[in-house]
Amino acid sequence: MRFVFAILAFAAAAVMIGFGIAQRTVFLEPDRVSLTSSIESDAAYVVVEPGALAAHTGKQTLTASGTDTVFLAYGRLDDVEAWIGDSPYVAITHDADADALVATDSRDVATDDEGGAGDGTGDDGTAGEGAEATSRPSPTTTPTPTPEPTAAAEADADASADGALEPVPANSPVGSDLWLDELSGERTVTTTIDVPADIAVLIASDGTNPAPSRLSLTWPLDNATPWAGPLLLGGGVLFLIGIVLVISGFVHHRRSRGPRRNLPKGRAGSGPKPAELRRGPMGGGRRAIGRSKRVALVPVLLLPALALTACSPDYWPSFDQPPATTAPATTAPPVDPVATEEPDGEEPVTEPLVPAVTVPQMERIMARVAESAAAADEALDGDKAEERFTGPALEARRANYAIRTTLPDQAGPVAVPATTPTLILPQQVAGWPATGRTVLVIEKASDDPTVAPTALYLQQASPRENYKVVYAMSLAPDADVPEVAPASIGAPLISPEFKGLVMQPDQVSAAYADVLIKGDDSEFAAMFDPEGDLLREQLGVAGQQVIRDDLKASSPTADIAFSNAVGDGPTIALATNDSGALVTATIEQTEKVTPNDGGTIGFQEGAPGAALSGFTGKSAKGVQRVIGIQMVFYVPAVGSDEQIRLLGWSEGLIGASEVP
Repeated sequence: MRFVFAILAFAAAAVMIGFGIAQRTVFLEPDRVSLTSSIESDAAYVVVEPGALAAHTGKQTLTASGTDTVFLAYGRLDDVEAWIGDSPYVAITHDADADALVATDSRDVATDDEGGAGDGTGDDGTAGEGAEATSRPSPTTTPTPTPEPTAAAEADADASADGALEPVPANSPVGSDLWLDELSGERTVTTTIDVPADIAVLIASDGTNPAPSRLSLTWPLDNATPWAGPLLLGGGVLFLIGIVLVISGFVHHRRSRGPRRNLPKGRAGSGPKPAELRRGPMGGGRRAIGRSKRVALVPVLLLPALALTACSPDYWPSFDQPPATTAPATTAPPVDPVATEEPDGEEPVTEPLVPAVTVPQMERIMARVAESAAAADEALDGDKAEERFTGPALEARRANYAIRTTLPDQAGPVAVPATTPTLILPQQVAGWPATGRTVLVIEKASDDPTVAPTALYLQQASPRENYKVVYAMSLAPDADVPEVAPASIGAPLISPEFKGLVMQPDQVSAAYADVLIKGDDSEFAAMFDPEGDLLREQLGVAGQQVIRDDLKASSPTADIAFSNAVGDGPTIALATNDSGALVTATIEQTEKVTPNDGGTIGFQEGAPGAALSGFTGKSAKGVQRVIGIQMVFYVPAVGSDEQIRLLGWSEGLIGASEVP
């Protein structure tokens, strides 16, 4: 019976192992699904829309080829379409019925909207040259026209003509701050991404020549065979059981043929001795035969073990709950605006609000800003600073560079640390606001608590312009910054005329300027918290008196007068969690020194005023200096008992001249 059971075990093992191997070979399903598209169009851009990326579940592996240079970037669909503007492009969508990618030229869509005129579609409704036989509605966002080249771009073009610089072409999407990520290569680019539903991919060559003409999208498929492992393991166990049964059967059979006691008597001394029978004619035969059988069984026992070592988690059933599918932190869930009244079916649906940037995107932008700022600061090049600075921040840097060209020992401007931001507060946006997009970033240049963090306000004026620093300030020591929304949600941009605060944002500059000139006699003094306000001590009434005393000691025949005016910087107000706002303001404080004895006076030799103005003589009219002050305040909501607090500022000489 042992041999019968052994045969059954071997048969069952063969069947199980055969089925297990078949599941991983002949019955194995594909591990991926691929869709391809050939693009026959001279458009410079290809947009792979979210529907095409989500045609199948899982991460998307995208391959683009067909040109010498291939550029690929991904970002929000609205941002991609806003960057493209009116430029022709090919939209890649997904036909669910045919499970195929469909390429549609935007020029054919425009022709269809005009009634089918032109060469976009024929009379039979088929798509014209450069597009497949489906059409796509025009984008919901208002196209942004390609901006005219700026003076800096024209200067770069002139430099390129001289061989000194090769700027990025105006139509090239390379380096745009809109992209969540980008990469480029020669002839072929392949990348694997896992993006949420509102993300699109932009493909181009150099923005001028036609875009790559071949596109492939691949998604992974779950081709796990959870029963292959158990079948192989079970077959291996049965195989071992069969071997044990065979060995047991042989042992039992041999024992059942033991020595017989009633043997017939033969001639004495005839035949081999019992010991000789046991040894055999060659001696030691039984031991040799047993050893050879054991050696022969070794490869047989190794076969199932080797089969099992090839197993992976795909071979075994999983009893764990599958984790929820998550996308990388490339974008935040949209924030629906609060409805104030019953919706009207005839009114357009309001676009959801989303943060202007994501955290990884802003970290990459700040790395670029820090690199550009460091290069401009080292070269003392105001034109180079214009790449990433504008408004009061650019004005302060240009003046500082001019001073340090003559006086290199003078302190530099507020630096942009090349560190990871400690706070990112993006504006909530829907499409492209008329004022552009704004982000507040706070960075620490050092872990030293005595080194003040830097607060930077950046704005992106249009889709094809990058973020530029508008305000660069150092936070006050122990600045009590109120709680703000996380970067994944963002903060609404408050109108400068908003009346829900203790003071309108656009009135903060003038009110604080009055406080600096008049001190406690100002009608607005009670609205500002004086505790920890070092700027009021330096440039307010007390600081101005110190300057008067110093001037009187060095030039008794000169008088000094101070005046403040609201600067040209934009008023930016971002909401805080307690219904207050972080408000920016600029002030220009003028120090006018005039002779009081009918003589002349000028800038002190080697002083920053002389270096900035270039005026080294004496004047009967006098001389003047203009100090630019950039500030950020916390303005509480209406009804709050708190005062307006100065959170940070920077001040520097931005003008010097003879009194006109």
